[in-house]
Order: sequence, then C-alpha cells, then structure tokens
Amino acid sequence: MLFGEHGQFLTRLEKQTGTRLVSRGNVLSIAGGDQSAQAARAAILALWDRVKAGMPVGPGEVDAAARLAISADVQTSGNALAQLSDPRAGLKTKRRTITPRSATQARYLEALAESELVFGLGPAGTGKTYLAVAQAVSLLMQGSIERIILSRPAVEAGERLGFLPGDMKEKVDPYLRPLYDALHDMLPGDQVTKRLETGVIEVAPLAFMRGRTLSHAFVILDEAQNTTPMQMKMFLTRLGEGSRMVVTGDVTQIDLPTGQKSGLREALTILRGVEGVSFVEFSDQDVVRHPLVGRIVRAYDAADRAREGA
Repeated sequence: MLFGEHGQFLTRLEKQTGTRLVSRGNVLSIAGGDQSAQAARAAILALWDRVKAGMPVGPGEVDAAARLAISADVQTSGNALAQLSDPRAGLKTKRRTITPRSATQARYLEALAESELVFGLGPAGTGKTYLAVAQAVSLLMQGSIERIILSRPAVEAGERLGFLPGDMKEKVDPYLRPLYDALHDMLPGDQVTKRLETGVIEVAPLAFMRGRTLSHAFVILDEAQNTTPMQMKMFLTRLGEGSRMVVTGDVTQIDLPTGQKSGLREALTILRGVEGVSFVEFSDQDVVRHPLVGRIVRAYDAADRAREGA
C-alpha cells in the first residue's frame, strides 16, 4: 500500500525528490544528498502514517507528500504533512475531505478561514477555485453561512457568446462549468441540484451581481483577471453582513480586448495593506494537476520572460 504496485509510488518519489529508493522486504534505503534524502524520508513517513490511519494512498497523495517535504516553507509544510495523515484534519464535505497539497495551498486555506476577502492568484491547476469551493461547502454544512454564490465574467476566449445556441442560461453555463464540476466533487449530485433549485447555491455571471447586497453568504469570483476595473469594484462592494469573498485569477491569462485594463490587476495595487484582505500567490510549483501541466506553465513563463527581455 505504501510503495504502490510494482513500486510505482517509490518511482514517483525518486523523480520528485532526486533520490534513489531501494526496497528489500520491509526495509527501505534512501540514497541522495542530505536535503533530498531528508525530504524523501519525511514524505515516506507521512504516507506511512496515512496507511496506518487506514486512509488511502494514491498518486495524488504521493505527489502532495513529496511537494510538501521539499518545500522551503518548513513550518507550513510540516503542518500540512501532518494533516495529510490525520483523519480529523482538512475541510469536510459530503463526498470527501480536502487537505492541502502544497505549502501555498496550506497558507491559502488559513487565509480562507481567517480573512473576509481573499485573493487567490496564480496559474491553472493550483487549486485556487477548487479549495475556495471546498471552504464554501464546508461552511455551508456547518451552518456558518446560508448560501454559496459562485460567479465568473462571461468573457470569450476567442469565441463570441452571442453566436452560441440556446437561451441566456444555456449560453453562459459553459463559462460556469468549472464551478459546477467543483460542486459535484464536494456534494452528491442530487444535493447540488436541490440546492441550485432552492437558491442555496447560486451560479451566475458577474453581470447579474449588480445592485445586490450579498449577506450571510460565501461569494467566489473566478477568472477575475477578465473583469474590468468597474466590474471589480462593483463586485467587491456587494459584500454584506456575515459574508466572505474569494477572488481567484491568473493575471497572465487575460482575455479582455487589447487595451482594456484588468480589474484584478488594479485591485492588487489598490487593496494591498487593507485590513481584512489577504493575498495568496501560487506558482508553477503548486500545480497539482498532471505533472506535465506544471512543465507547460514553466515553459510558457520562460517564453514570456524571453519576449520581455528581447
């Protein structure tokens, strides 16, 4: 269970920690530099604790343990590694318990628990939106909030919204699909449908937020890099009593028309240092999707830097 079928988990750990792992029966030898070997040891012990606690171990958990063990943020990573093998830790939802899979994710979860307004910034695949939805569902189940509101700007990435078939809901649903996917990962399908029908969970384009005051709610704005400054100000000023807001986005993936300023970029400048507002910035090292996604992000970043330096 710990090593994986045909030692596949050990192979993953070797690649991520830069070590050589050799198993003989129940004895495991680690060869590598001091830091690498210590990281591999810490990851293996955390996974072993998880096995002893009766919790499943899969490629995702192996990658998370390695990522946390090699992080420079020792204290945060240590706490997150402990959570990885603690059945009582993490965010509880109906379908799963979510624990951080990188040091930045751990800081993000802390910010989500403590701050009224959180900005989650960084590339695709780092869990910005997924963890925000998990926090929202967890608080809803606890009774700490009365509803969840999920929103995105309906900005086309090369397509034209007006030419899509169907009524308004059918036109905008494809833009909101990632939010639906996250919800279905946290709650059984029938519960998602029921809560959507009763308005306990609302998924709507950003334009539908104008003129509202959102009280006792957990409000998430996804893909915020595609808001205009006016839209961003409008959204942030919807915050009502007993509510929390999360704004997620990647300022390197702006789909606004050329020359149009991003509301997210402006907000990052204006709101730095404002009490009650937290900023958590993810990097390509925090990508928790397929390992190739991280390499793709790094390749594009390198290309952008090369163009800027040309």
